[in-house]
Amino acid sequence: MSLDIAPHPGRQGTEELVPSRYAVRIGEVDVLVISDGVLPLPTEMLGHNVGAAVRATWLNDMFLPPDAFDWALNVLVVRSGNQTILVDSGLGADPNLNLSRAGKLPQRLQAAGIDLASVTDVVLTHMHMDHIGGLLEDDFKEQLRPDLRIHVAAAEVKFWESPDFSHVHMPPGFPDALRSAANRFAKAYSNQLRQFDEEHEVAPGVVVRRTGGHTPGHSVVRIASGGEALTFAGDAIFAVGFDHPDWYNGFEHDPEESARVRIRLLQELAASGEQLVATHLPFPSVGRVAVDGDAFRWVPVFWDY
Repeated sequence: MSLDIAPHPGRQGTEELVPSRYAVRIGEVDVLVISDGVLPLPTEMLGHNVGAAVRATWLNDMFLPPDAFDWALNVLVVRSGNQTILVDSGLGADPNLNLSRAGKLPQRLQAAGIDLASVTDVVLTHMHMDHIGGLLEDDFKEQLRPDLRIHVAAAEVKFWESPDFSHVHMPPGFPDALRSAANRFAKAYSNQLRQFDEEHEVAPGVVVRRTGGHTPGHSVVRIASGGEALTFAGDAIFAVGFDHPDWYNGFEHDPEESARVRIRLLQELAASGEQLVATHLPFPSVGRVAVDGDAFRWVPVFWDY
């Protein structure tokens, strides 16, 4: 895996004006944050348990429009020892959802000089389609090695056998699309799954831990080496969650437990001072957490380039 973000003259059509990747080194472990694009979704998804005027106030304070919010979609590539690990796989391409601004992972991996055949492991924070969708694309699948290991919580696999959508607050069409993607994934990769119960070390210094909440098997990935640490929080933390950790996200299958998980995780990160990356925080998403009264504050790192 190359963490070089300089243009490669020999590649045609893969470089963007601003490369959508950002390299971090945690001790002896290389981490690359890659943007899969953005998901434009209704702002109601940010907190469906509060009134529209309350949400509008937060959006106005953030200099954001009141009607739609662009959710970043971030993926990690991690190199530890002789293992190259992909954490989640982006949205893929589902034409029925009209989300053309996401699903960019394949070309961005190529632009970063990462060969899919070099990936030894995939870790899934959970099985929502914007985390497993890339794995469902034929061109993507064909490049993966046959002995690829996919690590996912056993509770997550079990949940998607008969998923409960009674507490979510999603736009029309999303529940069916999520069910379909999870079913396709289970059929395509059942023989490559490495299921764990609560915690599992994927590679030296790379540990995946189940949190539950967002989905029953939702997990976070902590990378620790040389006295440094970074946590990839998946969908446990959204941009609004620092100021309002008690707001319910529309894609949470257990909103009350999600809020408890979010607050506990933010408290842990604020206490440790370690770095945070999350799927839907603005790219490159690398920052730290500070306590701010009864809530929290996200402190983005100064870019090192």
